[in-house]
Amino acid sequence: MKRPQLAASALLAASALFAADEPPGLTLFNKHCATCHEHPAGRIPPTAALKKLSADSIRRALDSGVMRAQGAGLNEGERAVVAKYLGVAPAITETAGSQPCSAPGGKAAWPGWSPGEANWRYQTGEAAGLSTSDVPKLKLLWAVGLPGTTNVRSHPTVWNGRVYIGAQDGSILSLNARSGCTYWTTRVRAMVRTGVSIGIVNGKAVAAAGDVAGFLYALDPETGKVLWQRHLDEHPAAMVTATPVFHEGRIYVGTSSYEEVVGKDSVCCTFRGSVTALNAADGTVLWKTWTIPEPARPQAVNRNGRKVMGPSGAGVWAAATVDAARRVVYVPTGDNYSDPPSANSDSLLALALDDGRIVWSRQLTAGDAYNTDCNKKNPLCPDSNGPDHDLGAAPILVGHTLLLGQKSGVMTALDADKKGEIVWQTRVGAGGPLGGIQWGPATDGKQVYVAVSDIFTGKPGGLFALRVATGAVVWKQPDTAPHSAAVTAIPGAVFSGALDGRLRAYDSETGKMLWEFDAVRDFSTVNGVKAKGGAFDVGGPAVADGMLFVGSGYGQWGGPAGNVLLAFGLQ
Repeated sequence: MKRPQLAASALLAASALFAADEPPGLTLFNKHCATCHEHPAGRIPPTAALKKLSADSIRRALDSGVMRAQGAGLNEGERAVVAKYLGVAPAITETAGSQPCSAPGGKAAWPGWSPGEANWRYQTGEAAGLSTSDVPKLKLLWAVGLPGTTNVRSHPTVWNGRVYIGAQDGSILSLNARSGCTYWTTRVRAMVRTGVSIGIVNGKAVAAAGDVAGFLYALDPETGKVLWQRHLDEHPAAMVTATPVFHEGRIYVGTSSYEEVVGKDSVCCTFRGSVTALNAADGTVLWKTWTIPEPARPQAVNRNGRKVMGPSGAGVWAAATVDAARRVVYVPTGDNYSDPPSANSDSLLALALDDGRIVWSRQLTAGDAYNTDCNKKNPLCPDSNGPDHDLGAAPILVGHTLLLGQKSGVMTALDADKKGEIVWQTRVGAGGPLGGIQWGPATDGKQVYVAVSDIFTGKPGGLFALRVATGAVVWKQPDTAPHSAAVTAIPGAVFSGALDGRLRAYDSETGKMLWEFDAVRDFSTVNGVKAKGGAFDVGGPAVADGMLFVGSGYGQWGGPAGNVLLAFGLQ
């Protein structure tokens, strides 16, 4: 197989491709904004004035500020692309907390998407510090308001007695795990959707996180100082949603994009997903592998007579899984955005750790080209028209078995020793564009615990327990609310949050509910930021040293919005 790695010719081809068509942000601005801002009257600022504002401030104005009425006519991706095109990136700032915090005291860690490289999302009993009998006694100990946030997308990380989390305004916070006291806040260029990963590099701890402008940052976890930054992809819609992964002095991270939701006013589509390996010490790119080997090129007009670029898409939304024994890293991919569909979309890719070559790939849904124009029957919907069955969940490695959740509603087990040969498949949900399995199951090695979303399908959500060896259903707990967030497990208990704002713990053997917390309320916060809770989505809880940390308030899909980080423990 040809190695689709970064080369000068590919970059030149991509640059020429982007230059050939009007940037999507400019197209959207001309369509929806230029009439007023190019010929301003009264208090309307001219375009030149807008271009002096930060992209973040423009985004907030369109989302929930003075321009929210105009922004309501654009979807989330379109607002992001307009803001990124029009505004300037804010300066990176590093700010110490206003009050001195006590010294951190903690031994256990949840240092990234999962406590370990195999992405089980499982904390051992000793590290969790919680028994099954403790779970019903969990109480809220403190709450922190996340600044400039209306949708909580980042997830908490625990390291050395501190908790780290990103915010919508680009802030990354370092907090005392016991009290919530703020050690430091570093604000980067754009919204932080990833978790903050922490690894040891040359004997010292390094933190890493990505933003929706497509940058990856390395920070000193003690001070918040930015050690280096790297723009992973020059595409105007590129972003980083996958939590970075450390291994042997390297960082492995994928890129995704907003282009799938840019809309009918653009020529679709040119973004293609990628995985980058970087030297964690200085950010040097060691290799970069594209999920689609060749850049997009003009295609025949689609059935609606619209000009189309492709193939595109196959973004990497979720954290990679390192398999040190087989010297590969496993990466899940999403759908294509335009025709023609490609061979590596909706797939699991096994990439060589050392050089990024594709060792093998396994496609679970073929012919899947989809963008959000298909929801509105707009003319840029690909002729393939879905079904939008991304693999958005991090792969889980149990021995030689790889467990994959998919938006199709199917849980799949692959054999890592047989180039991804399918071992079993079990349907747990109806599936669809926001259905099925969204952000990830958890496992204790014997059972895998699978949250079911099925947003807008009319089908129940909830939680399933399946046998790792066979895929057989052990128990299920249906819920009227979708369960989209990643699941978290400890010995004897499983935690799963729902879009209605309820976080629950279940007995891992029987499925019986052990504990429930309704987060839809206002909270008094230790950092003085006004905060309320809401829907649980994306990252699930992190558990360490007798405490559970979780972000609440993802209002994107009909659940209550919010901006709070909650910490639970035993009083």
